[in-house]
Amino acid sequence: MISVLIQLPNKISSEQESLLVIKRLLAISVSSITYLRGLFPESSYGTRYLEELCLKILREDKSCPGSLQIVKWIQGSFDALEKKYLRMAVLMFYTEPCDPESVTELYQFKFKYTKEGPKMNFISNRTSVEGILKNEDLKVAGTLLLRKLYILMQNLGPLPNDVTLTMKLYYYSDVTPASYQPPGFKEAQSLNSLIFQGDPVNLKVGSIATDFHSMKIKVTTDTERTTTMGEKLMEKNSTAISHQGLDCDEDNEEGSCSLNTPEILLNDYVSWLSSRL
Repeated sequence: MISVLIQLPNKISSEQESLLVIKRLLAISVSSITYLRGLFPESSYGTRYLEELCLKILREDKSCPGSLQIVKWIQGSFDALEKKYLRMAVLMFYTEPCDPESVTELYQFKFKYTKEGPKMNFISNRTSVEGILKNEDLKVAGTLLLRKLYILMQNLGPLPNDVTLTMKLYYYSDVTPASYQPPGFKEAQSLNSLIFQGDPVNLKVGSIATDFHSMKIKVTTDTERTTTMGEKLMEKNSTAISHQGLDCDEDNEEGSCSLNTPEILLNDYVSWLSSRL
């Protein structure tokens, strides 16, 4: 049996190489979430390896319309990334088709476009530890980020049996044309606040950056799905989530505000369309 390998470069020398890495990490992350959440059959995935990490990557499986839709979402996100419009992509699970604003789990991918130098953010002892990375650290950083996401997913409790998955894209309004919609997406019909079903907890996975791009991953789920991570990490929570506050950043940048959810720090764990699953 021949193993198919995924390559992450040790060094980035151009903006195009950086974009390719961020696209690859986004595609792997979304594929991993759908696989480890048991959304689609095995036939919808191909097997790849990153170092010793076995990854399941979504492919265009014509026998599974749901997986085809997710692939289209990823491709649409790529278009917005290429144009430097995409600020955040959010995958959301909800259980009531008539009430998509009431979510039970969500995944946030936040993007920045910068030339300030590569950096990476991991969380340790409730403190943000941010250090400058050398380019040769990029492969290690990307592998570690994916490993942390995998371990998180493997430790989450199951989703409800009958869920709907949707994806929303948020843009940098100062550069994005008002009429812009990436392929596979349409304008959101509602900007109402999200209501979380249950007791939400925010999980910081980590972030990675090159000289040109950065991507940060956060997860919000019900506290009952995190019991294997230790109850001592839980805090008082709220069920109200503002659309404008989805990206709960430590920095006080324009256009962001805090999620009203407690946070688990994972140092110890190394537009609008829907698809009915």
